[in-house]
Amino acid sequence: MTHEKALQTIAASNGVAADSAYGAAAPPIYLSSTFAFKGFERPGGHEYTRTSNPTRDLLADTLAKLEGGAGAVTLSSGMAAINLLLDPMERDDLVIAPHDCYSGVQRLLSAHAAKGHFKVEFVDQSDAEAVATALGRNPKLLMIETPSNPLMRVVDIRAFCEAAKKVGAKVAVDNTFLSPALQRPIPLGADFVVHSMTKFLNGHSDVVGGAVICASESDAEEMRGWANITGVTGSPFDSYLTLRGLRTLFPRLERQQRTAETIALFLQQHPSVEAVHYPGLVSHPSHALAKAQQAGFGAMLSFEVAGGIAAVRRLVESVRIFTLAESLGGVESLIAHPATMTHASMAPEARAAAGIKDNLLRLSVGLEHEGDLVSDLAQALKAPA
Repeated sequence: MTHEKALQTIAASNGVAADSAYGAAAPPIYLSSTFAFKGFERPGGHEYTRTSNPTRDLLADTLAKLEGGAGAVTLSSGMAAINLLLDPMERDDLVIAPHDCYSGVQRLLSAHAAKGHFKVEFVDQSDAEAVATALGRNPKLLMIETPSNPLMRVVDIRAFCEAAKKVGAKVAVDNTFLSPALQRPIPLGADFVVHSMTKFLNGHSDVVGGAVICASESDAEEMRGWANITGVTGSPFDSYLTLRGLRTLFPRLERQQRTAETIALFLQQHPSVEAVHYPGLVSHPSHALAKAQQAGFGAMLSFEVAGGIAAVRRLVESVRIFTLAESLGGVESLIAHPATMTHASMAPEARAAAGIKDNLLRLSVGLEHEGDLVSDLAQALKAPA
């Protein structure tokens, strides 16, 4: 009987010591754009790097094993991954997406719909009746973002997948915030898992990349085909760096989420903080659901500071360890103001409908000492007006 490897082992060692040429322990990087044929009409395992590459294929294989999928495609960015899901859509197909999804995704979906490529409907996925009504319109694809960016709302993946399958819809779950270390949507019924590999998978803020992991081999083959046609596949060097970062995914997130919980508890009791959004808090409305479907609560949180935009400005200009920057998931701690940064492309009324207030700040918690991070926020919250 074959022993099934733990996910930590897969992340740390998939492809290690598999080099047949020289016995290299670390998987080699194949930068070649093209590969020699064995002879006339006799291609080898790879022909051209846009289509396939050994380094990129190893990263895809590792991600598929971690997520429990049949296959994966790795791409040049997280948005390229989202767009790849949409390539097979036809004019009359309907895509259902969260009303509070990442603004880049909202912008992409709206642009496609405006061109008549397919139809899109943004739905408050915390409203069961609204979701049921939307599914009643027989969508082709249901998109889920859980926990959501930036308000950390949690969706019941299993329940949504069961409901979607009854109407013939496929389900794609954005797992960027948690990664397979803390959440695995495919065993819960999802057809696709999407990642911005730029974030926790790579973990070092030095690569931009995306991935689509498919539950079925037929979907994986279709995604590979579209990626080859459109040319959005990732580069070998970026794949190498991402795989290198992936080796430490589990210990990184274990430490990062422990610190995030400490920070959330600190902010929750601070008099200058009006609300904290972190599913690890017992007070979070979806704490029980998150505990049931996740292996941890992650290293992302957001909070609302008292005093409006003036207080926001003082805080972000007073932090000394947190860096004011977009993106997330790296070893360094970041602070972002969604209304003017990550979600600035959303219309003010759309942000208001999604609950993204002007006093909301988002934290990506890194690997610095938790005491230093708490002290940094404490002194910034006390910054004089």
